[in-house]
Amino acid sequence: MTLPPMPPPGDYRKPWKSYDQQVVLLQSRGLMIDDPKAAAALLAHINYYRFSGYCLTFETARHVFAPGTRFEQVAALYEFDRILRDLVSEALEVVEVDVRTAVAYHFGERHGAFGHVTPAAFFSGFNHAEWLEKLREESRRSSEIFIDHYKIRYREYPDLPIWTATEIMSFGGVSHMVSGMQRDDQIAIARRYGVHSTVLGSWLHHLVYMRNLCAHHLRLWDRTASITPDVPVKVAAWKPPYLPRADRLFGTLLILNFLMGRCPSVKPFAAEWRARLAKLIDAPVPGTDPLRALGLNPNWKAHPLWR
Repeated sequence: MTLPPMPPPGDYRKPWKSYDQQVVLLQSRGLMIDDPKAAAALLAHINYYRFSGYCLTFETARHVFAPGTRFEQVAALYEFDRILRDLVSEALEVVEVDVRTAVAYHFGERHGAFGHVTPAAFFSGFNHAEWLEKLREESRRSSEIFIDHYKIRYREYPDLPIWTATEIMSFGGVSHMVSGMQRDDQIAIARRYGVHSTVLGSWLHHLVYMRNLCAHHLRLWDRTASITPDVPVKVAAWKPPYLPRADRLFGTLLILNFLMGRCPSVKPFAAEWRARLAKLIDAPVPGTDPLRALGLNPNWKAHPLWR
């Protein structure tokens, strides 16, 4: 749906509304609500502003619902997105853990336990001092038992061996570290995943963004990513019609599936994960178009990078 142009900024004058008033407001916009008490109870759980984001799919114009749209449809779409977000979060965890391990293993082998403390281990344009201070602050804030143990025994604290540091480093910190590594190190880590080092760096940046969306329980199913991942330029499977748009969720799903495919120990999970995703998408909420919203092509399950 294309929204009309916004008027110039002005003062916010919308009043607070009770849950019952929120139900009446939705009804006034054409949403069919058979059980107002049940609707008010759901709005007492899901903030109206969050709920209204799922209403957009069913509107023909702003605040005008398509004839016959029912409250249960909007609620079902919210549940669809919640399950979808959980599935994405599961795969993100698997990929994040693997990347942390790959970084710790390779960087430790090449540069030693504390090589990351040395600016020379990174390219000259990398703001190593800022990155390292953030890592040290994460070390100081950590309440992990293994950090307390390390603090007592070793004078290097708050600096940690890289294989310890990657366990308390934020995923954004890991991604930033990879982006600052010397080229040979980037290539060595990207080799595990079978992609160009520049592509892997872009993917990690995108996955950090997606992880943050999931952590804040934000709407995924119809989102256009503001941090779009690069795709291998010479591989047809990453281009239309196989992948209509890299900035829709199917691009993220393909990246997650591709990366898990390079991790032999998680292949059974990846197969089960794909099956659960297919089951969810194959049962769309009436009045919605998941193919368009997620950026899927009609034969998406036969995609060469998905099978």
